[in-house]
Amino acid sequence: MKLPRDELLQGSRDPRQLALLVDLAEQVLRTWEPAWSDFLDAPMQEEALARLGSLSELRWLRHGGYPGAERCRLLCQRSDQDAPDEALLQPGLHVPVQGLLIEGNFLFDPLRPEDLRLALQEMGASACDLGDLWVRGDRGGQGLCTPQCAQALDGGIGAVRDVPIRCEAMAVDQLQLPAQRLAKVFASVEASCRLDAIASAGFGISRGKVVAQIKAGRLRMNWEAIRQASRELAVGDCLQLQDRGTVEVLSLTRTKRDRWRVEMRRS
Repeated sequence: MKLPRDELLQGSRDPRQLALLVDLAEQVLRTWEPAWSDFLDAPMQEEALARLGSLSELRWLRHGGYPGAERCRLLCQRSDQDAPDEALLQPGLHVPVQGLLIEGNFLFDPLRPEDLRLALQEMGASACDLGDLWVRGDRGGQGLCTPQCAQALDGGIGAVRDVPIRCEAMAVDQLQLPAQRLAKVFASVEASCRLDAIASAGFGISRGKVVAQIKAGRLRMNWEAIRQASRELAVGDCLQLQDRGTVEVLSLTRTKRDRWRVEMRRS
């Protein structure tokens, strides 16, 4: 069965990646066998589910190895098949995601998740095979990847700058997963709806630090890079700050003193 490819790809932020998902969908329709995508970043997941989720013949689920994962794999299956057992989508069971331990001595050389990702790619890992990565103190980090990638990296030696690292494949349930934040709804009164004002209130940091995070590329709006601290936000906009979660604007109400009452959800 052929899907309306041109229509589905029109205006996509990443037509090459979306085309691979269309190929996957057509494969599932042809073979009747469920199939998993590569790891996708959050914007691509949202776009794919918005564009392909309306296809009545198919059903999509996503999983990144643990609740709240940013990079996830999408499971595509025919909608006329029995729904998959949700228990099979728990970390470490039948989801094709495996853990990775990345050891190194970073006592005198602070480490970032981006450093780990670059080092693993230099060791031969493909970007689409890598899920979330996180730092664990000064001894290195951990992360998630495809089982094939974990097997290829297991026992491998690489480097982050001048620091040697060693990789070891692990079961997901053996990892020290990032702490999960409980969603919290709260309100703040601000002079404007500017991004820096709402981000400061939402994440509990100063406006100066918000600007610094923007310049460092760590603060995103609706999963896209943002460069203007003065950008006006609207209801439904989401801010993502690396290692600090997400802030969603739930409502904006003008007060009697001509200020803005901003209701937010942080997770």
